[in-house]
Amino acid sequence: MSESTTLPRSVVLALWLQSLGVSHGLAVRSVTDDDEPHVVVGLPGAGTGQVTLKELVAAFSDGPREVCAVLPAPGDPSGVPAPAAAAATESGECLLVSTPAGAWAAVPSITTFGTALEPGHLVTWEVVDVPPWSTLVAGALGSLADAERELRSSLVVATEALDALDVARWRDDAADAIERVRHSTTAGWPVPDLDGRRARVMQLATRLLAIVDLATDDDGAAVNLWQVDQRSTALREVERTARRALSAATYAAVP
Repeated sequence: MSESTTLPRSVVLALWLQSLGVSHGLAVRSVTDDDEPHVVVGLPGAGTGQVTLKELVAAFSDGPREVCAVLPAPGDPSGVPAPAAAAATESGECLLVSTPAGAWAAVPSITTFGTALEPGHLVTWEVVDVPPWSTLVAGALGSLADAERELRSSLVVATEALDALDVARWRDDAADAIERVRHSTTAGWPVPDLDGRRARVMQLATRLLAIVDLATDDDGAAVNLWQVDQRSTALREVERTARRALSAATYAAVP
């Protein structure tokens, strides 16, 4: 996520699926944004063909359910059930849904086309049956309160790394990017209203991910390989903490 306000599609979808009484069309528009219309394969009860994202939203936004978006990375499955682990790790994101009828993972496969100035995206969600995932995810992510505490500590590490790199001096475009990170808010996000702690965690997590993007894009002021390695190790831990916190902020059980 190169921009601090860019949320993974699975995160946006998870937040809408746990909201009561929302318009299915609004949820779909919020997830797709400027993408081409998303398609879904493997939706339970829909046969073997492709269906629309609106049909997925309709299937998973009614009745008792648990919903969570998980953001795995190589070496860090972050609670993704085994049947979806490989695809979710490759994608970097995954939606988990559990209802009285079963449990599923939906993994988006994203193909980019067009130019850097006018990019386009084709997105196909593959839905697969998975074992019950609540305990697995809870063990991997922890509570929202835990996530907020860990993020506060990680912010210190990330800010020190960014200051040490002095990327604004090394890259002409970095100063504006740093200012966007520092002043980003949740106001423009395509998500339902967020309660206080959830909004704080999501805002801080996305800021940290943006800082990691900036700091790892250029070695900047690092003067030797040892410094580069030390900084990279610290930033990998910050990135892991931020990904898990963002995931924790998407979990909800809807009665």
